[in-house]
Amino acid sequence: MSTPPARPRLGASALAVAGVLFALYPATRPWHDEATVDGATRAMSSDWWVASHLFAMIGFILVTLGLLAVRDAVRHTRAERLAFAAVVTGWIGVGLVLPYYGAEDFGLHAVAGKYAAGQPLDLLDLVDTVRYAPAAITTFGIGLIALAVSAIVTAVAIWRSGVLPRLSGILFALGFALFLPQFYTPAAVRVAHGLLIAVGSVWLALALALWSAGRTSPAGSRSGAAS
Repeated sequence: MSTPPARPRLGASALAVAGVLFALYPATRPWHDEATVDGATRAMSSDWWVASHLFAMIGFILVTLGLLAVRDAVRHTRAERLAFAAVVTGWIGVGLVLPYYGAEDFGLHAVAGKYAAGQPLDLLDLVDTVRYAPAAITTFGIGLIALAVSAIVTAVAIWRSGVLPRLSGILFALGFALFLPQFYTPAAVRVAHGLLIAVGSVWLALALALWSAGRTSPAGSRSGAAS
């Protein structure tokens, strides 16, 4: 059974929007010295703190929709199983990552807002409690590792399939492979990392869109019927 032509286009659009959101995430995030009470209060009480982390959360969700489109594109090739594994791993990774992002976004913002309003709180201690609780940091790390594996497997599936351009998954995979390490780098590097994911996601989205357009053109329809 052939894939409905709208699905790859929707997946390509999801990847392109995800790329833009991952670029906006570090670019709009307030960057202050969060090792100090004043810096943490200014950063985390800002409305841009909420918006920037929401950009990332929505981006993660949209990436999983893009992975489905990649799987559709390679489903009749030897890479179909790899693409399916990438989808499942990606879903698991996003499911594990999002709770931590929710705590960062809404939890720390609420705590910082109360502190900024003059209520007596040990802000830095609360921040560390939210960020480094054993269960939270463990699931977050496993989730990002699962996403990295998913992106790498996606790139391998694309390379083996012969359906999409072989290089179209490389930057996408590199961006997610570096997602966990980039948290330990300066702000400028994190902004550059957001741009890397944006370029990789948009490149893969364009490859999917062109593949879909080729399938729905008259020549593409004839070649699909012959196969």
